[in-house]
Amino acid sequence: MTEPVICLGECLVDRLFEVGETSETGSNQGTDYPGGAPANVAAAIAKLGTPTRLISALGQDDLGDWLVQVMQEQGVACQIQRVADWPTRTVLVQRDETGDRNFIGFSAPEPAAFADAHLTADWIDALDFAGVKYLVMGTLGLAYPTTAAAMVRARNQAQQAGTKIVIDLNWRPVFWAEVAIAPPRIREFLQAAHLLKLSREEALWLLDTDSAAEICQRFPQCEAVLLTDGGNGSTCATKQHSVSLPAFKVSSQDTTGAGDAFLAGMLHQICQRGWEAWQNPAEIKAMLRYASAVGALTTLKPGAIAAQPTPQAVDAFLHRPEL
Repeated sequence: MTEPVICLGECLVDRLFEVGETSETGSNQGTDYPGGAPANVAAAIAKLGTPTRLISALGQDDLGDWLVQVMQEQGVACQIQRVADWPTRTVLVQRDETGDRNFIGFSAPEPAAFADAHLTADWIDALDFAGVKYLVMGTLGLAYPTTAAAMVRARNQAQQAGTKIVIDLNWRPVFWAEVAIAPPRIREFLQAAHLLKLSREEALWLLDTDSAAEICQRFPQCEAVLLTDGGNGSTCATKQHSVSLPAFKVSSQDTTGAGDAFLAGMLHQICQRGWEAWQNPAEIKAMLRYASAVGALTTLKPGAIAAQPTPQAVDAFLHRPEL
């Protein structure tokens, strides 16, 4: 069957250390969890019940084998380029007392020395976008020429097929060997987005505004902007409407992947309701509420994919008597 959602980009290992510890100061070597924003989104959407395909590059190594197995167990169709010359990426993640995380480096010092930096454009040529409703990409791959070319190829093919393009800004400076080249490269790529998701901090960094409505107006192709602000809530803006909701109050253990789960919740909802749902403020509010619940529940346990909720868990959470 044709999956309505394709997620393209990094699939990697998040190595989480105990609160306040690092690889140098910790009493152990951390705990490995599957991660990477596109992989997180794909896993969460599939778990919610929307068929999804992941396009990525992994090393010919045990970690790569493990990640493919994990994604397949989540119900994600995998189209993975296995790269012999580069290992699967491991990201070192530090956490503070509130569960907020900080990406502090990799298992090797050179950001480009991993398989996800080497996804090739000819791998994209094997994709069939017929029947695909949404192509989801981040921007981390733009830091690496080979993967950037593959992303442009996918963007162009999706545009030709009439597939909606969803871009998650996902700013992580540690992935960029030259941080100064990132802003113009990312801004150019965002021009293709029909749906743009970014955090308040990312919006201020790249666009000098935290107004979702202003951002939506700034990009002519963009039909909806999702702006998240952690515990302060989220906003969805279209050309005509802007809807904001507070965040659900939960006891977070680990916020890794919460924004990815939020985006997955929105995409799952839009697949059910149809793209025209952006025109109705009541529909937008309902989708925001659902996505916020998916994001909140993902923070209750360590790891991005391991903590993602089932649709039954989301429904139970949203129908609590106190809500």
